[in-house]
Amino acid sequence: MATILQQIINALTVGAIYALIALGYTMVYGVLRLINFAHSEMFTAGAFVAVAAAGLLGGIAGHPGVALLAGLIAFVAIGLLGVSVELVAYRPLRNSSRLAPMLSALGMAVVIQNVVLLVGGRRPLIYPSFLPRGLIQVAGAIITYKQITILIVALVLMVGLELLISRTSLGVKIRAVAESAEIASLVGINPNLPIGLIFFVGPGLGAVAGILYASYHGVATFSMGLIIGMKAFTAAILGGIGSIPGALGGLLLGFIETFATAWMPTLTHGVIGTQYRDIFAFSVLVLILLFRPSGLLGEHVSEEAMVYKRDF
Repeated sequence: MATILQQIINALTVGAIYALIALGYTMVYGVLRLINFAHSEMFTAGAFVAVAAAGLLGGIAGHPGVALLAGLIAFVAIGLLGVSVELVAYRPLRNSSRLAPMLSALGMAVVIQNVVLLVGGRRPLIYPSFLPRGLIQVAGAIITYKQITILIVALVLMVGLELLISRTSLGVKIRAVAESAEIASLVGINPNLPIGLIFFVGPGLGAVAGILYASYHGVATFSMGLIIGMKAFTAAILGGIGSIPGALGGLLLGFIETFATAWMPTLTHGVIGTQYRDIFAFSVLVLILLFRPSGLLGEHVSEEAMVYKRDF
């Protein structure tokens, strides 16, 4: 039981980070029907920006307020980067075919990754912990303060985003533009404001996820967003991309990956080892696309509706 409880804690921690990143994918897709492939690199950039901000503030050792302020700076900086990317790379292509914005997103991902490489270097960065140290034992399982903090931060941000979307006037505008930008314009809503907001909040959440991930593992690299971003994209598909509650697919993916990694070596007598952990996530992606493309919580959208809600 202690082993199972330990794996549940590990799965929740990993899944919470996936869910935060998945929110960025699902928000953009829900409004523009666009996969923002640059989002994974904003996850990486957020981790590096936070370290730079902490250095300018005098370091974070023993100063939780400095860590919080550095995280806030990273959120705002990467949020503004997301708005800039939308303005430069996506907005001019709204009336183009779906392929053009997708290629533009891939191009921006390469650009951001190379900027991080030039500034942060190729070598892995030993990452300072933005999270509190310490641990507690519960029923034989070890829970670190890092894990508790990650879960609390992820929960607060996800609940806050859900309240923003469902309970505020800005949320109403976002949902109106997601339904039809043309009709929203007719009732006096400027589509650029809600779209700019999601490109600020989504990357900002990705930046926070990057800080949590790097702090948890103690290392950051310029290319870490590639695999983690793909897993978060898988989580978004699993839960139902375009659906904010669907980002909880990140928690489910965390459970699948953690328990499969823990048990498959035993079940296969060592044939499948822990080095295959990434295969489990991408196998889930293939199965979901084959049998339930709309995801577990996503609604079925007809081809006619997709044409009606095409990019504008």
